Amino acid sequence: MTSLDTTKAGRGTGSLSPLFFKRVLKLVSTIAATFLGLLFVTFVIGRVMPIDPVLAVVGDKASKEVYEAARVAMGLDQPLYVQFGVYIRDVLSGDLGNSLLTSRPVAEDIARVFPATLELATIATIFGVVFGIPMGVVAAVHRGRWPDQVIRVAGLFGYSMPVFWLGLIGLLVFYGILGWVGGPGRLDIFYEDTVPQVTGAILIDSLLAGDLEIFNNALSHIILPASVLGYYSIAYISRMTRSFMLEQLSQEYVTTARVKGLSETRVIWGHALGNVMVPLITVIALSYAQLLEGSVLTETVFAWPGLGFYITNALLSADMAAVLGGTIVVGSVFVGLNLLSDLLYRLVDPRAR
Repeated sequence: MTSLDTTKAGRGTGSLSPLFFKRVLKLVSTIAATFLGLLFVTFVIGRVMPIDPVLAVVGDKASKEVYEAARVAMGLDQPLYVQFGVYIRDVLSGDLGNSLLTSRPVAEDIARVFPATLELATIATIFGVVFGIPMGVVAAVHRGRWPDQVIRVAGLFGYSMPVFWLGLIGLLVFYGILGWVGGPGRLDIFYEDTVPQVTGAILIDSLLAGDLEIFNNALSHIILPASVLGYYSIAYISRMTRSFMLEQLSQEYVTTARVKGLSETRVIWGHALGNVMVPLITVIALSYAQLLEGSVLTETVFAWPGLGFYITNALLSADMAAVLGGTIVVGSVFVGLNLLSDLLYRLVDPRAR
């Protein structure tokens, strides 16, 4: 290697390192600022809610001395900026407070219920990807014709129909009348607590335990709520896929590929869809995040013991520690999925690097 080559290599290495660390620092700063904003919002919510946290602990019949002692013990006599600093310290250490409803740490409760929500949202997202992307492609290819009209009407129905109503109708028809699926809950009552919890996802844990009977029972229970959530995901993903595909099908490279004699299947499903997959990664990640945070009504209708059901019960019981803890977890998941989609976007599309 000549001295000129060595100099160029050294310059290349030296120019990449500061840029890399600059990007890492920018990413870390963005995540920290977003998380700090999330903590600030939840802190303000906890202070402006018309619920006295001291009364929730000591009761409304406690004496003034007991009330003041509890207030001091909870640090509510300190200035707000001090309380916010303590709040940040506790959250970063994993302390989300204790639940008044369960008398357990909120972090333990969330660790127990969140896998159920994760399992439900994951299956619903799989439904959305498997059915939504092909539907969007077909709608774009047949723009203005009957397949496009049918798919758009089905998507509009998925957007417009209230989730709780769709869930109730589904339970009435497929569980109450036809008996094709299991009822509310994750398992029949006599199967509960019979499978060792490894991941918290009952389908995976039952397979790990080799118990196909419990797996089939869990599958019969999850299929209907996952379909209800998945219908919304299908409507969203198919609509966005159609929009992206229409844009790509009008590009010159598609016309060039057709002129060269490539098959329509290869042009559509190979070239056009390949370029569409880049922005679809973000769409799928956002859909997944929305299902994780927006499954409250579905979990309530189906008595699904997930995070949404937990937050709903906590809110009805004025258990603000559980409500705010659940909000922090949902917000953190949303930030994490946005970050993951951004990283995947850069991996798939070299131009984004």
